Amino acid sequence: MKKLAFFISGTGGNALNLLRACREGRVPGLPVLGLASSAQAGGIARLGAEGLPMTVVVRKDFDSDQAFSEACYEAAEAAGAELICLCGWLKKITVPLRWEGRILNIHPGLLPRFGGPGMYGLHVHRAVLAAGEVESGATVHLVDQEYDHGRILEQLRVPVLPGDTPEDLQRRVYGAEMELYPRALAAYLTETA
Repeated sequence: MKKLAFFISGTGGNALNLLRACREGRVPGLPVLGLASSAQAGGIARLGAEGLPMTVVVRKDFDSDQAFSEACYEAAEAAGAELICLCGWLKKITVPLRWEGRILNIHPGLLPRFGGPGMYGLHVHRAVLAAGEVESGATVHLVDQEYDHGRILEQLRVPVLPGDTPEDLQRRVYGAEMELYPRALAAYLTETA
């Protein structure tokens, strides 16, 4: 069973969802670490309350994205993690060769559209509505050197409804994320076992 690290920047909702899916046997992985990019991340308390060891690595403590990324990987490796799941992670992270194909991310839109720098949270949902799209959804993909770019593993679509606000759409897409991420992670762990 592969050991997993969850990287968070905010409330940790996706990480908590994955942690519970592992513990319920729906995902064949063993969570060993939660890593937060901010000491103020709400997910630290939520995941810590579930007994997951937590650590904080703050970008401003480092001279470059590469140095910051390396500190994150070193923390994951020290915990024995073999796979990293980005769960609402908002920092630029470089991917060294040794971690290629071992980092997953969930994005609140249907990549390759509505991705890239600055495309997170409500920004994605506002862009989807402004473009007049009839559907949106969530994407789980492998992480490479570009934002929201790596191989798409799985997507789940949700309709855009008449009169939707960005917040309405965000709630529906978040529900899709809760269903999609455990399923896509379980499939990837099985595929790479």
